[in-house]
Amino acid sequence: MSREFPIGLTPPDWLVRNLQAQPAPVNWPAVARAAVAMALPLAIGIAADKPAYGAIASMGALSGVIGDTADAYRMRILNIAIPQLFGAVGITLGSLVYGHGWLAVAAVTGVALVSGMISTIGAVASVSGLLLLLNSVVGAGLAMPGEWWLPPALMSGGGLLVLALALLAWPLRSGVPERAAVANAYRTVADLLAVSGTDRTEEYDEARHAVTQSLNQAYDLVLARRARHHGRSPELTRLLAQLNAITPVVEAAPAAHLAGRPLPPEAPEAVRHLAQAVETGYTGPIGLKLPVPVTETSRAVDHSLRHAAEVVTSPDVDPRGIDDRLGRPAALSIRAARAARNVALSAASWRYGLRLALCIGLAQALVSIVSVPRSYWVALTITFVLKPDFGSVFSRALLRALGTVAGLVVAAAVLAEVPRSWWDVPVMLLLAPLIPALTPRGYGYQTAAITPVILLLSDVLNHQGTALLLPRLVDSLIGCGIALVAGYLLWPESWHTRVGDRLADAVADTARYVEGAFGAPGVAAVDPPARARMRRRLYRDLSVVRTEFQRALTEPPPTGRHAAAWWPLVVAVERIVDATTAARVRVRHGAPPPAEAEVGQVALQLRELAEGLREVEVLYAVRTDLTAPSGSVLEPLRQEVAAARAIASPH
Repeated sequence: MSREFPIGLTPPDWLVRNLQAQPAPVNWPAVARAAVAMALPLAIGIAADKPAYGAIASMGALSGVIGDTADAYRMRILNIAIPQLFGAVGITLGSLVYGHGWLAVAAVTGVALVSGMISTIGAVASVSGLLLLLNSVVGAGLAMPGEWWLPPALMSGGGLLVLALALLAWPLRSGVPERAAVANAYRTVADLLAVSGTDRTEEYDEARHAVTQSLNQAYDLVLARRARHHGRSPELTRLLAQLNAITPVVEAAPAAHLAGRPLPPEAPEAVRHLAQAVETGYTGPIGLKLPVPVTETSRAVDHSLRHAAEVVTSPDVDPRGIDDRLGRPAALSIRAARAARNVALSAASWRYGLRLALCIGLAQALVSIVSVPRSYWVALTITFVLKPDFGSVFSRALLRALGTVAGLVVAAAVLAEVPRSWWDVPVMLLLAPLIPALTPRGYGYQTAAITPVILLLSDVLNHQGTALLLPRLVDSLIGCGIALVAGYLLWPESWHTRVGDRLADAVADTARYVEGAFGAPGVAAVDPPARARMRRRLYRDLSVVRTEFQRALTEPPPTGRHAAAWWPLVVAVERIVDATTAARVRVRHGAPPPAEAEVGQVALQLRELAEGLREVEVLYAVRTDLTAPSGSVLEPLRQEVAAARAIASPH
């Protein structure tokens, strides 16, 4: 029988959030690839009587396994191959300064600055910067066998083995991940319609967030391939048309929800049938059994569903009539030049680069002055922990320490009971799959899975056995301490700076969206494609803001307490966007449009709220006086704006 914690011993909410495992399905193909890619190089090295070479190649495979997270095959190339290139550069630079004392300290610190700056570009660049620094730290702290070119070649070979295994099914499954992503977007929309108009507000908010995430993923996958094919692929053109076709259904959902009447079950069931057609490529007739619409919102839902069914089942799509709702990505050279310019001129990239360089420099200087066996582990710990784009630095330090302890328990059994020989191969076959299996559940679980693998490979190189365990624990704790003090406490980037400004930007963008949807004094209404792009970008930005707030909730007071107090405002801004979209849908289906002065008043209130969020770090008192003609289509929107401004008042 479960028992409650005694009074005074109840763990704080931020600690519970950190330790809670995230529900996630197991990616069995990734599990199988990890087992083969990490055990095979080790087996080849042992067979050739070069176990150290096999261990280095397996370390490269470990980097590939960590980056093996994409569904689409082209994205796998980017996620695995590009970071491997940076990793090869890192191990080369580190090996060249190995044993050179303060020159090695300066070189690794410089690499840390570059690594931190490029990590701010995006997801692939972040992993690339991580491997650049990790491998340079390993190369500078651990003697590598063979010529200078051999370690980077072995590591790259291990990573490319993971990539080769990940691409084996590409000829047979080309386009399948993209179709699955679009079909999943349809299914999340069906779930949204199922709870629209009900009193299950929390379920509706969760379903709306799931729709945003699934649409983001689907557009990213389809547009990434479309940019490469320049619109010549009929399959991609059709998928993009199907994605665009679900947009009116998404827009109709908030109108139905605000109407307060649940939709007939035939509506979400129709979307699920369309999702199945998208996934299988079916183009035959789909008989939609929908009731006769009698209201503005029901007409909007009916019209959008029939339009989506027509697009999904159409065998031919004219590419000239397809609008890339988020804009087709620019050429790779243009994006690379833009990213380089942004990194060089961005205060945020310099700030993070300097934080990382300071911590790595302190770690390298410390282990140069104080004798620490295998001292590279301290800098490795800092590199993993000090990744704000991967989550809260405080949380990662805590979870790194706990995960290391758990991993050391497993490593102790392996190093004490398993002799270094062919027995390493079946052990690796058992340990390696745990990395992709546990990584989605949280950083602590990932650390617990990686630690015994790293220690096993390290022991193949230096044959220290269980003598590795205690130094690794001490090194990890030292690294966590440096990251917390020099990378967290000494940089007073308040929660308001990291999160409040982003929320303020989203509120200001919402004001522009309101004006663009209806027109305001001095501002003309935008056309439907531009309005759809505004709404999609706004929901994407709000998704980022939501993620930042969730990270802030895992930090101790006062950061976590501030985030918890302001969290309802994030939800309120999302509802304002919903109410604006719902009003636009009602106008399109027969409701009288609002006056420009009324729209201008709502936009002004939103801009005042945005300015207030930028100026303070605590909730503040605001006016909530919004007046307009009774029965106006903007009445629900005015109520949501008033509610948002009321949330910003002190409690």
